[in-house]
Amino acid sequence: MYKLYNEPITKASADIRLPEPRISKLLVFILGFVSTVYIHFIFGFAKIFVRGDSLYEAFENALSDKSRVIIAFRHGNGAEPQLLTWFFLYKLRAYAAKKGFRFARRPHALFIYGYEVARWGGWLARFVMPYLGAMPIHHSKIDSKGMARIYKAITEGPYPVALAPEGQVTYFTDVILRLENGTVSIGFHSARELEKNNIDIPVMILPVSVHLRYDSSGIASMEKLLRKTEKHCGFSRADCKKDSFTERLSKCREYILLLNEKRYNIQPDTSLSFNDRLSNVVYTALFTAESGLGIESHPAAGDEDFFRRLYKVRHICWDRIFIPEFESLKKTSKVLRSIADLGAGEAWFISRHQELADFCRYFIKDIPQEESALHSKIEYVQNLWDFANRTMGGAISGRKNIFPKKIIITAAPAINVSSRLAQYKENKKAAIADCVSVLESAYYDCINGINS
Repeated sequence: MYKLYNEPITKASADIRLPEPRISKLLVFILGFVSTVYIHFIFGFAKIFVRGDSLYEAFENALSDKSRVIIAFRHGNGAEPQLLTWFFLYKLRAYAAKKGFRFARRPHALFIYGYEVARWGGWLARFVMPYLGAMPIHHSKIDSKGMARIYKAITEGPYPVALAPEGQVTYFTDVILRLENGTVSIGFHSARELEKNNIDIPVMILPVSVHLRYDSSGIASMEKLLRKTEKHCGFSRADCKKDSFTERLSKCREYILLLNEKRYNIQPDTSLSFNDRLSNVVYTALFTAESGLGIESHPAAGDEDFFRRLYKVRHICWDRIFIPEFESLKKTSKVLRSIADLGAGEAWFISRHQELADFCRYFIKDIPQEESALHSKIEYVQNLWDFANRTMGGAISGRKNIFPKKIIITAAPAINVSSRLAQYKENKKAAIADCVSVLESAYYDCINGINS
């Protein structure tokens, strides 16, 4: 599924053309037999628990046309869309029935995904997602067609529309670095459209968070992965024998950071914190990618500018690998075709800098201590490996996931966006900021509730 990330790309290809999203009952039926195997491949045989009734209530209201629902899910480990799609289609109804909830129709959710997923996800993703009603959207350019499709899905219902307010994978589940405004903005726009058409149905945003918990087998897997990281860093078992768990993490982290500083000609300054030194690597890596693409960069302060620049680099690289005008290019000279192939190869290598900057921007959590919760330790070890993986030119396909014992899906009470329309009409920016703040607080309520 991640072949494009595993091997250097040396040939340009035709751009991906996706069919218009729709729900295929036949595909849903067929996937019922094979998707469970796929989920076990990602999560092992973990048992799923649903915390609270908010998830059931939201689906019950949406599927009976009492509300329009946007599922705003955290995207911490990367596989939440696959897990939630499978759970909503094949498990949610049975779980809800045990709590006394009955749905007017079979539950399903229409997921929104970045258009680049269709490019790196392989043929299986490109075949399955459109026929599950999933809707692509561009991160880095105006996509009026994609937005119109999303608004229509929300306002017409009845299925909830699901998207990640964090914008992409964030690698940690107990920390929220940033939330984009897009989810809330979409909610307000949809509520306005319903109001204009005199449809008295509220738009609700449902905060959903997925948390993994482990047992003794997770401890063994964590030790194995940490040892693998140490070996890749050149540390023998004897080198680490007397070190504590925290010291082992710190030793690997410092070694990998030093290599990145050397790579980007950054003079190590041990008077700075790890996060400050890593930030220097992040921005230098992004600037290096921009320079390789010929982008004149004028960095401004703030995260929003960083992610705008990151998405732009990602988009340009994929456009050089999957060329929209490829068919006309094939009819031209061999020289032009060869230049396009060189451009694709260069874009792949340039994107290694972008992949490093992407991951490292989130790798700012403190090292867990001996007494820290097991899930925090495992998550950090997985990310420490990914720090090495991205340094070696890898991407998300190179992550090593440890099978959990439990998967806990928790949903906070839904946020009524329609009830905030008066504030939105008066001051859009303030209304969006306020609603994003409420959404963030809801996520932390989920996190604190799980960890208490």
